Amino acid sequence: MQATVLILVFAAIVVASLIAAPRRVTVEGFFGGRSVQGQAPGLWMLTLSQVTTWIFARSLMNAAILGYYYGIAGTLAYAAYYGSFLTGGVIIGHLRAQGAGSVQDWLGRRFGATGNTCYNIVIALRLLSEVFANLLVVGLIFNAVIAGSGTTAIIIVALLGLAYSAWGGLSAALRTDVVQMLLFLAAFAMAFVALIATPGFSLTAILTAPGVAGSYNGWILLAVAALQVFSYPAHDPVMMDRGFIADPQTTRRSFFHAFWISTLCIIAFGFFGIQAGLIEAAYDNELIGTWSTMFPPWVFVLLMLSLLVSALSTLDSALASSARLAVEELGLVARNLMGGRIAMVVVMVLGTLLTLWGNATLFDAVAVSGTASMFLAPVLVVGLVMQRQVALWAYLVAYAAALLGAFAYFARSWPGIVELLPEAHKYEQLLVICVVVLATGFAAVLAGARKG
Repeated sequence: MQATVLILVFAAIVVASLIAAPRRVTVEGFFGGRSVQGQAPGLWMLTLSQVTTWIFARSLMNAAILGYYYGIAGTLAYAAYYGSFLTGGVIIGHLRAQGAGSVQDWLGRRFGATGNTCYNIVIALRLLSEVFANLLVVGLIFNAVIAGSGTTAIIIVALLGLAYSAWGGLSAALRTDVVQMLLFLAAFAMAFVALIATPGFSLTAILTAPGVAGSYNGWILLAVAALQVFSYPAHDPVMMDRGFIADPQTTRRSFFHAFWISTLCIIAFGFFGIQAGLIEAAYDNELIGTWSTMFPPWVFVLLMLSLLVSALSTLDSALASSARLAVEELGLVARNLMGGRIAMVVVMVLGTLLTLWGNATLFDAVAVSGTASMFLAPVLVVGLVMQRQVALWAYLVAYAAALLGAFAYFARSWPGIVELLPEAHKYEQLLVICVVVLATGFAAVLAGARKG
């Protein structure tokens, strides 16, 4: 019964998204998010779009899983990444003040085609991982409610998400994000009220919970997030693209509102994982199976709907940013609607194929991409904020250090790599890698910097 209800309600949400998508679209709307009349998005459209594209299904699951294992420390560690709205707002403010229209625009002026190519490789991988990870959560949900249906569900959601995304591009993503965010908030609010109304629920217990594995590694992850939070937003094209489509004041206010709204949502969702740990529920299928036994069917359906809506909202934005990257930054296809749609199809197909790979460790994608982005921290601090000229060689050293660090974490169990890393938990290894990457990057950039 709950499977039927979940499918019917989610189908209605998809239909609502299709209705919300613009009937007409222009090239400027497709790539720049403007309406048919040429208007930029307003404050709350931009805010809700920012929030719903960052509260994606993978993030909700990560917050809950880390809460289950490491208690409030784990959930706070993941919530710390949402400080990216504040640091991202600072970065965009400096870029716009210096006349740049995008991160690539600024990097191109400073480091030429080489600098842009390095950056574009990282954000292309980021976009691909977004499509992959959110489709993966869709598969996990449907496998939990209907055994063996995961792959079919992934393909259906991929096709539906592609359908309205390819029709309207960024303008469609912005409009449907508002609808999807309001639906997400409604479903999640009802589920959250049910959680706190559960007999035996204690806010004090939640806020002091150590998790089933102890809180130590949660605090380690919080330190990792603190090291990555400045560079992390700059490698997220979905956030960066939204930083240049409205006037500076609207943009600045939208980033602030997106910060507190998304942080509260992530922490609140983490409570579901923490509660599962407190009642010593068995970990089952990325917590989805655990929740199916913890809550009444209607609460479980609301939780799954929250995850599915967040997955859908992130897919359309990732595809819109992929089209802009392929067309406006890389020039791989013509700057027209067909060119953007071709780029979307390619990224969606690749992301869908990756779900067959079998890696369901959701936090790994965050850790790897976050580490790879860390070359941007010294470059942006010294070159953008301090306005020093940074030599290309220094940029490349920082870039190489970040990519090697990301690879070392990804391949931490490989022979040879094991010998390079300390004998410790993988999150302690990640912290060591991040410190080395940052230290190397700042040393190189400061050595290669001069007054402009």
